[in-house]
Amino acid sequence: MRIMGTDVEGSVKIPFGIAKIKGVGVSLGNAVTRAAGIDPDKRVGFLSDQEVQRLEAAIRDPRAAGIPGWMVNRQRDPSTGKDLNLTGSDLALAMKQDVEEQIRLKSWRGIRHGLGLKVRGQRTRTTARKLAAVGVSKKQILAAKRREEEEKE
Repeated sequence: MRIMGTDVEGSVKIPFGIAKIKGVGVSLGNAVTRAAGIDPDKRVGFLSDQEVQRLEAAIRDPRAAGIPGWMVNRQRDPSTGKDLNLTGSDLALAMKQDVEEQIRLKSWRGIRHGLGLKVRGQRTRTTARKLAAVGVSKKQILAAKRREEEEKE
């Protein structure tokens, strides 16, 4: 079954099925199912079109469905100031924009993101050595790959 642009297996219970949608977890799935007035023990394949529409509406705007703000994945959105629950490509785009904003502001996290280093305080003395080749620029690596491809031809 297709819900919110995602293929969901019909043999699983509704909260676990809609948890396959990017941006929706099992807890939010349970809350959305109850807010939409659907039995959480029901299987996804047995949903009617009207029930699917109610689920999608509750996922798009959980606050209107009576779901508390702490359950959504974007609390106090910087651009709108509202509690939102983003799904799919909207979530990925918002996260990318957040990282770009941190880099632009030159915050500590933004600097770490910009340098390609660990952001959340992990140690880097002995780990994360695969992230970047030290002393070799990306241009040199790409030029070497091109030379190898030309030699093969």
